Amino acid sequence: MLKRLIVLIATAFFAQAALADKPPVYSDRNGAIRGYDPVAYFDRKGPVRGSKQFTHQWNGATWHFANAENRDKFAGAPQKYAPQYGGYCAYGVAQGYTPEIDPNAWSVVDGKLYLNLNRDIQARWNKDIPGYIKKADANWPRVLKD
Repeated sequence: MLKRLIVLIATAFFAQAALADKPPVYSDRNGAIRGYDPVAYFDRKGPVRGSKQFTHQWNGATWHFANAENRDKFAGAPQKYAPQYGGYCAYGVAQGYTPEIDPNAWSVVDGKLYLNLNRDIQARWNKDIPGYIKKADANWPRVLKD
């Protein structure tokens, strides 16, 4: 009986610990970064909704793409195209937390994609991008555990 109780307590503890960590990639029911094609931010210079026909599994998430070419580009170099901080709001990560994103609030800085919660937050982000990147880099990936 005691052994069974210990197993139940340990199982509950580890289940709770697993729930405490956020996934490394911001996803919702549409997939990573709300189902938008990360390659399109670079090639088409803006957000394009991906298709369930063109997907790729990476870093624990399902990524969607507008076409097979973009999927294949991402599969060959995901770090090049994936948004920074797992696609969580870059401004939020700089502040120490992991808010969701609006795929229409974005920027590419020094060849890296950054997403924000919304356009109002993006306006704040734009006031000191280098400073916020420095803060977010210092917070990432620790904020996934908070």
